[in-house]
Amino acid sequence: MQLAKLITPKKIKALHSKKWTFVVLILAAVSPVFSQDNSPYSRYGIGDLVPSTNIVNRGMAGVSAGYIDNMAINFSNPASYSSFQAYREKKSKKLSSGRAVLDLGLNFENRTLREPSVAQKFTTSNALFSYVQVGVPLKQNWGLSFGLRPVSRISYKIIRNEVLKDPVTGLPIENASTLFEGDGGSYLASIGTGFSLFRREKKGLEEKLSVGFNGGYLFGEKDYSTRRVLINDTVEYYRANYETRTNYGNLYFNAGVQYRLPITEKMMLTLGAYGNWAQKLNGSQDRLRETYVYDENLGNVRLDSVSDLRDLKGKVELPSSYTIGFMLQKFAVPNKEGGWMLGIDFNNQKWENYRFYGQSDSVQNKWELRVGAQISPVPKRNYFSNIAYRFGFVTGPDYVKVGKKLPQFGGSFGLGLPIGISRQAPNQVTFINMAFEYLKRGNDDNVLRENMFRFSLGFSLSDIWFVKRKYD
Repeated sequence: MQLAKLITPKKIKALHSKKWTFVVLILAAVSPVFSQDNSPYSRYGIGDLVPSTNIVNRGMAGVSAGYIDNMAINFSNPASYSSFQAYREKKSKKLSSGRAVLDLGLNFENRTLREPSVAQKFTTSNALFSYVQVGVPLKQNWGLSFGLRPVSRISYKIIRNEVLKDPVTGLPIENASTLFEGDGGSYLASIGTGFSLFRREKKGLEEKLSVGFNGGYLFGEKDYSTRRVLINDTVEYYRANYETRTNYGNLYFNAGVQYRLPITEKMMLTLGAYGNWAQKLNGSQDRLRETYVYDENLGNVRLDSVSDLRDLKGKVELPSSYTIGFMLQKFAVPNKEGGWMLGIDFNNQKWENYRFYGQSDSVQNKWELRVGAQISPVPKRNYFSNIAYRFGFVTGPDYVKVGKKLPQFGGSFGLGLPIGISRQAPNQVTFINMAFEYLKRGNDDNVLRENMFRFSLGFSLSDIWFVKRKYD
């Protein structure tokens, strides 16, 4: 088995802004990141599912249903958009200024694959764009967010060498080498809004109920090919290629709700839930069955097409899912008390309803239990006392099922590093967020065991996006 593949990622257009010009340079530097990856399990469904939370939440194992932070964008639950910072004029309810947030992230992954019966291991690494998201307050308790993020990734390349036998006599006929190769993935470009239905002051804090909605366009590609060559010392056979390439896309929607309930003057409980209903995407598929020869200068050259069907229409049916959870938060008091957060999420996805051009796949319903926490020391002038420390644990079966269930579990650790405010730009606030995740997928009962270490790096930049002029 050969597990190595080089993928050239597409360049991602940056969002231009006069105040954040240097961010464009960051994204430009990110576009040519390397990606050498091989995950055989990405063959099934829509591929390996990419984390659907921001870097802050990943440090807490992905806990996000009840998470609210005006310095990071919780795009998993759009109800959180209602908490973007907005400032009102003293004598009116008009918006005088608001703090806009630009949140972007990168992933660096290292995977180790093992076959239970073989001592040899296979290691691959990649660096990938994670997401870019912008959030702005529209009014007090009403916010807007938009951005782009990957949803899944397909990347595998496997070579199988075998001896073909006569089905009648069982005697060996020829040696054959088969290359299984897959590429693709899916992305979501979205825009959403969140607002409060009601709010009131309770115990010195704000009690409120918020709802939110995300809408966007989900699009992707699946390119699967199987190439076989017969190996013979005296006879030269033509090579065969069996390839199916599918492009798909359609509108996509999800919704969320959060209820903030003050418990004491320093403690808040936030209950949250979000999810999406089943989605149907429109597909266009090309099916190619051909013979070819390999030329050192030209590469693979077609000899004859046994079948060449183009632009076959069909549907890709994605399942519904939901996440429920809570976040209990104790607020820090400068120079007196530290703060903390503790949250638990339960996620469920109905992958048994997944269909690709009317066909099911080796997938199953998926659930996850996530437990995460954040600790903030007593805020002082010391820099390290202003760092947020995050921890988490996640467990639950993967949605891929090849023979037996594919169990997975993992742990995470994260840091929130504030960057000092400069005199030239006193309104700009920047955080560097880091998340270290270790995930284990499969055991000795599965065909392959996969251990993955993921390092995620996020930049959260905030600035005043509108200030009412006093003088013209």
